[in-house]
Amino acid sequence: MLLLVERCIVVLKREEHLEEPRRGFMTDILLVYKKNFEAVHDLSLDSVTKALEEASQRRGGLRIDVRAREQVRRADFIGRDLVLVLGGDGTLTSISHNIDAATPVMGINSHPRTDDENGSFGFYMDSNLETFAQDLETALNGKAIVNELPRLQAIIDTTSGNRFTTDPAMNDLLIANTHQYAPSKYHLRRGQNKCRQQSSGLLFSTWLGQGAWLANAAGKDDLEVLFKRVKNEQKSSHYFVLARDIPPAEREGMPWSWMDWTDEPTTITSDMHRGYVVPDGWDEVHFNRGASITVNADAPQLRLLTFRRSMKDRFDAFIAGQ
Repeated sequence: MLLLVERCIVVLKREEHLEEPRRGFMTDILLVYKKNFEAVHDLSLDSVTKALEEASQRRGGLRIDVRAREQVRRADFIGRDLVLVLGGDGTLTSISHNIDAATPVMGINSHPRTDDENGSFGFYMDSNLETFAQDLETALNGKAIVNELPRLQAIIDTTSGNRFTTDPAMNDLLIANTHQYAPSKYHLRRGQNKCRQQSSGLLFSTWLGQGAWLANAAGKDDLEVLFKRVKNEQKSSHYFVLARDIPPAEREGMPWSWMDWTDEPTTITSDMHRGYVVPDGWDEVHFNRGASITVNADAPQLRLLTFRRSMKDRFDAFIAGQ
């Protein structure tokens, strides 16, 4: 990699100080931006591309490609030294599905909520228009923090013997009946536990992704009980599971099947005519009755750059401010 950076694991296991790249050495950068009809995003794109051009002139040349989110292809991400995502958290999570574990990614909030209540919260976006030029230099000089974020994946085994893996999910992953008004029926297994269950679908979440959906889908008191089981060293290897809208008797009799914090794979065998897996509320991957879907936290991690605080510290500050 041409970008060599300080490494900070999500659970802060270790830090490594790596060499700074040589000045003037070609760096291959992809900028992906949110495209819509709001002027604020157009102004943000102009500001960021100008800063990139200035950085290229100072450093003796950078290779920079610019793509709209709606036009970008998976092949556009191959061989990049740095991926820049301009938009909000939704833009980043949708783009992250294309990014492998070796490529650093930097989020730039194009419309911060601090400037406009209708803007983006930008939990994963540590850079903004005011800080971008300096943050870019920090990244190119090898001084950024790299947060290696765990991601979820679902492995689908079809009844015809085919196997494929869904895109990785930064925040959460849903398995449910494609008709949300119909119950999701399946056989559920995790470790030595197994049961037949009917729910409104299974929701899986990473530790950092809990604020995206899980915190709204589960009761606050129930989550507080579950959080007591969480140990710091588990945050990069474990994940949350929530079976939505199951009867109270099942919650009390089989609490593992309702809410869990685990590092064991969760496997369901579908008893639905048609269901789907949805990573981060983006692409739908469909399956038929009899298919087996296994969810785990073994997907390739995402190397997310931050500049003032690690994602662990940002998350702790977010929780403290609630």
